[in-house]
Amino acid sequence: MPKQWVFPDIHGCSATLEALMSQILPDKKDELIFLGDYVDRGPDAKGVLDYIMKLEEDGYNVIALKGNHEEFFINAYEEAFEKRRGLFGSKKMVRKEWFLHGGKDTLKSFGVNDIRKVPKKYISWMKALRIYLVLDNYIIVHAGLNFKNDNPLEDTYSMLWTKEFTVIPEKIDNKIVLHGHTPVSHEFIVETIENDKDNFIDLDNGVYMSKRNGFGNLMAFELSSRQLMVQPNIEM
Repeated sequence: MPKQWVFPDIHGCSATLEALMSQILPDKKDELIFLGDYVDRGPDAKGVLDYIMKLEEDGYNVIALKGNHEEFFINAYEEAFEKRRGLFGSKKMVRKEWFLHGGKDTLKSFGVNDIRKVPKKYISWMKALRIYLVLDNYIIVHAGLNFKNDNPLEDTYSMLWTKEFTVIPEKIDNKIVLHGHTPVSHEFIVETIENDKDNFIDLDNGVYMSKRNGFGNLMAFELSSRQLMVQPNIEM
């Protein structure tokens, strides 16, 4: 029976992703669901994008969602081509914000200082990413949902950016919200997986936070067996 593996925020840690994949050894019939945040903070954002794009090219069943860091990347790229000037005479406000959250590491992985030199195919790929995925028992999304809305699936901004939310089960047909974006401890992740009463699972263990106790791993979660695979960061 094909498996469904879910991978949270990778943040430029390509070698760690490859090591995790060597544990899983997925079949091409399996679903490989990525929660976004492939870029920034880690050393090899380009390598992560190349790896996932190669999985697609090789015929693997990949479902890649967009994270807020892809949104940062896209917006900074588009801003670089704008001729108009923004607030206070600066036309690079998005880039400045992006650099504060790991954008410099991403440009370095492409071997460029000017974001306009990033090959367009990467921007096009990120623009085409899905925002969420609805399955029988799960709603899968990068950050979370806005349950203040009558229909939480209408607020795509919250899907990329929200940090706090309280699930209202009847608004999502009693599905479990499976997400990343907000780093939580390994112990917390295991607790939410083992407690079948929880209506959310946050899989983000802050792979780039390798010096913090209980963090610094890249996870993979298999939906039917609820198996959690753990790969410590091997590059930071």
